[in-house]
Amino acid sequence: MSKLLYCAIFCSSLLSQTSFATDSAQHQVQQVAQNLLPRVQLEGQKYKPVDLQTRLQETHLPGLSLAVIKDGKVMWAEGFGIADKKQNRKVTTETLFQAGSISKPVAALAVLKLAQDGKVDLDADVNQYLTSWKVPTNEFTKANPVTLRQLMTHTSGLTQHGFPGYVRGSKIPTDVEVLMGKGNTDLVTVDTLPGKAWRYSGGGYTVMELLVADVTKMPFEEYVQQAILTPLGMHNSTYAQPLP
Repeated sequence: MSKLLYCAIFCSSLLSQTSFATDSAQHQVQQVAQNLLPRVQLEGQKYKPVDLQTRLQETHLPGLSLAVIKDGKVMWAEGFGIADKKQNRKVTTETLFQAGSISKPVAALAVLKLAQDGKVDLDADVNQYLTSWKVPTNEFTKANPVTLRQLMTHTSGLTQHGFPGYVRGSKIPTDVEVLMGKGNTDLVTVDTLPGKAWRYSGGGYTVMELLVADVTKMPFEEYVQQAILTPLGMHNSTYAQPLP
C-alpha cells in the first residue's frame, strides 16, 4: 500500500482571516481557536464564528495540532485535546499524526530528487527501472507505457483508489504483495490508456514508491528520510511503519 507519512502537522484550512501583526502569541492562539469558519458557508452569507472545542466535538476528534504560518515562517503552534485517552496524554506540537494522502506530494518529491540527480527520466517507461515487480503488460500499456510523470499526476491508468489499512499488530504485506493483490485489496493493474485521463490512484503511488526503492537499493522510508526529510529539517516526520 502507499506508505503514509507520520509527522507533527498543522491544520490551516479552517482558519478565518485574522491579523497577527501586533498581537501576542497567546492572543493569536485565542483569535484562531475562537474564530473558525463554519463547515458550510453560502456565498454572501454572514457567518457566526465557531470555536475550536465546538468543532472538535462536532467532528468527534480527540485532539489536533494547529499552526499559523505567515511569510513562510511558523508564527505559532499549539496542541489541543488528547493524544492518548488511556494515559491522558495531551496533544503537543511534537505529537505525531498520520498525514494520510498529504504524504503523496512528499513521496513525489523523492522522485523529483532522483530525476534532478539524473537517475530517472520522468517520461520513460517505469518498467525499465522496476526490478522487484513490473507493471503488467496489456493492450493499454503496449500503446502507452506508464511513466513516472503519470504516476505522480494520477494519469497512469492504474487501478486501486486507496487502501483500508491494517489492524495494528497484524501482518502487513510488502508493496509487491499489495500490487499482486495478496493484501486486503485487488491486483493493481492498468485498465485505461495511460495519459488519457485523471483518476486518483493510491496503487499508482505504491508503484512509484517501489520504483524509488528499486532504483536507490534502499527501503523507501530510508531514502526519503535521508534525501528529503532530514535536509528539510523535518526531524519529527517519518514514513517508517511500524513507528520506530
